[in-house]
Amino acid sequence: MRSELRSVRTGGVPSVVDLTDECAEFVNGERDGLLHVFVPHATAGIAILETGSGSDDDLLAQLDVLLPRDDRWRHRHGSAGHGRDHVLPAFLPPHASVPVLEGLMQLGTWQRICLVDTNVDNHARHVRFSFLAG
Repeated sequence: MRSELRSVRTGGVPSVVDLTDECAEFVNGERDGLLHVFVPHATAGIAILETGSGSDDDLLAQLDVLLPRDDRWRHRHGSAGHGRDHVLPAFLPPHASVPVLEGLMQLGTWQRICLVDTNVDNHARHVRFSFLAG
């Protein structure tokens, strides 16, 4: 298995960061296998969704509805409502796997691989790309 840890800056606002081009670069030149994308953080997730047409903004808006940033959370360190960030990975898992055939990810036409980070207290993230040859 080949694996690489990459750094991502998300800024101080909830973010959907498209990693698809980096993922494609990582598997370029490989044969058949499986790409696994993993974020080793307790307050971020990986999603496969369409971006650029508003879906990424819709996702963040719906996370605010589903997981409001208020004082209801028992986990209380960090900024107000930060406890919801620790619940996020139960809804958006910290990983995704994508089949790779002849060095190309087998994503659907509009599918993109994205880091979803709602934690405004931590602007630096890591994402691990791993390729398991078939």
